[in-house]
Amino acid sequence: MTSSSTTKKKFPLHLKILIGMVAGILFGIGMWSVSGGKDLIMDWIKPLGTIFVNLLKLIAIPLIVASLIKGISDLKDISKFRKMGGRSILLYIGTTIVAICIGLLMVNIIRPGEGMPQETIQKMTDTYAGNSNISEKFAEADSQISSGPLDFLVDMVPSNVFQALGDNGNMLQVIFFVIFFGIAMLLIPEEKAKPLKDFFDGLNDVILKMVDLIMLSAPYAVFALMASVVVSSEDPAILVGLLGYALTVVGGLFLMIVFYLILVGLVVKKNPFWFLKQLAPAQLLAFTTSSSAATLPVTMERVEEHLGVEKEVASFVLPVGATINMDGTSLYQAVAAVFIAQTLGVDLTFGDQMIIILTALMASIGSAAVPGAGMVMLIIVLQAIGKFDPVQIQIGLALIFAVDRPLDMLRTTVNVTGDATVSMMVAKSLGKLGDPHVQEWDDHLENFGGDQKH
Repeated sequence: MTSSSTTKKKFPLHLKILIGMVAGILFGIGMWSVSGGKDLIMDWIKPLGTIFVNLLKLIAIPLIVASLIKGISDLKDISKFRKMGGRSILLYIGTTIVAICIGLLMVNIIRPGEGMPQETIQKMTDTYAGNSNISEKFAEADSQISSGPLDFLVDMVPSNVFQALGDNGNMLQVIFFVIFFGIAMLLIPEEKAKPLKDFFDGLNDVILKMVDLIMLSAPYAVFALMASVVVSSEDPAILVGLLGYALTVVGGLFLMIVFYLILVGLVVKKNPFWFLKQLAPAQLLAFTTSSSAATLPVTMERVEEHLGVEKEVASFVLPVGATINMDGTSLYQAVAAVFIAQTLGVDLTFGDQMIIILTALMASIGSAAVPGAGMVMLIIVLQAIGKFDPVQIQIGLALIFAVDRPLDMLRTTVNVTGDATVSMMVAKSLGKLGDPHVQEWDDHLENFGGDQKH
C-alpha cells in the first residue's frame, strides 16, 4: 500500500459524518432567515438524504438473509444457537426494564410537568391536537391493543416468505424463515448443502461491499438529512416550554449509555471508550435517520468487523434487537407518561408506575423499528394506566409532539448502542468474541473503473 493511500484512510468516517451533521445543522439554521430557504432544502437537498436511507433499507433484508444463513451454516454445535437465542432475549428484556426504571426515576425526581404555564399548554394543544399524524398513531395503537395474547407468535410465522421479504416491517418473519432454512441446511448431507452455502457466503460478501459503497456517501447524506430536520423544526417558543421535559429524557438516555459502558467494561472486559469509537458511525446514522432498521446494515458491519463479534452471533442478535429491543424508546415512554400526568394534574400511584414498566416492556417487543413508533407505544402505555380519557391522551400527545423528532433521534441512538452491547455480551458468554478484522469502506475501489493492466 502506498503512503498516499495510507494518508487518505487516516481520516475516520465517523468524523466525516460528524462534520456533515454539524454543517447540515448550521446550513439549516442559516436557511431559516432566507426567503424560500426551507423550500430549497426540502425540494433539492432532503431527497439526497432520503435516497441514502432508502439504500440502507434496500439492503437490510438481503443482509439479514445472507448473514444469518452463513452464520447458522458455520455452526458446528446447534445447541449454541439455542443458548444464543435465550440469552439474547433475557438480556434485551433486562436492559429494557433498567431503561424504564431510569426514566421513572428521572421524571419523579425532576418533575418537569409541574408548573407549566396554562397558556403554553393551551398553545401546544391548539397547535397539535388535530394533527393527522397523531390520529394515525391512535389508529395504529388501537390495532395493536385489539390483538390477541398469542398474536405476536402468529405474526412471527409468515404465510408467504416472498411477501415477508418485501417489507422491512416483517423482520421477525424473515428471521424465523431464515433460521428454519439454516437449520434444515445443517440437517442434510454436507455435500448437498455446500452449493447453497457457497452461494450465501458469496452473497454475504457482496452485500457487505454494498454497505461500504453506500457509506461513502454518508457524510453528504447526513448533511442533507440534518438540514431538513432543522428547517422543519417547530416554533422555538414551544420548544422552550418543553425544555424541562426534553432535558429529563436526554438525561435519562445519557445514563442509559453510561449503563451500557459499564456492562462493556465489567462484563465484556473491553475499553468503553474504544467501544464508543468503533460504534460511532452506526450511532451517528441512528441519530440522523431515527430508524434502527435503516441503521442495521451499518450496525452489523461495525459490530462484526470493528468490535470482533463473530458473524453467527451478530447476524442473529442484531436483527432481533432492531425489532424487539427499544431501550431508549421505553425510557422515553416512562418519562412522557409521567410528564403528561404531572402537566394535566393526574395523580399516578406506585401501582400505576408498575403498569408503565410492564406495558412499556410489552409494547417495545411489538413495536416497529421505524421513526415515530415511540408515539404509538406511548398511547398504549397511557391507555393501560386507565386514568386518562381519550381527550386527555390527545392533549398529552400534543404537549410533547413538538420535540418528538429530536428525542426520537436520540433514543434511536440509544437503541442501537444497546443492540451492540448485548451482541458483545452474548458473544463473550459463548466464546464468540474475537479480534476485530477491519475492512476499510473504500477497499478495492481502485479496481472500479481504473487501469486494469496490472
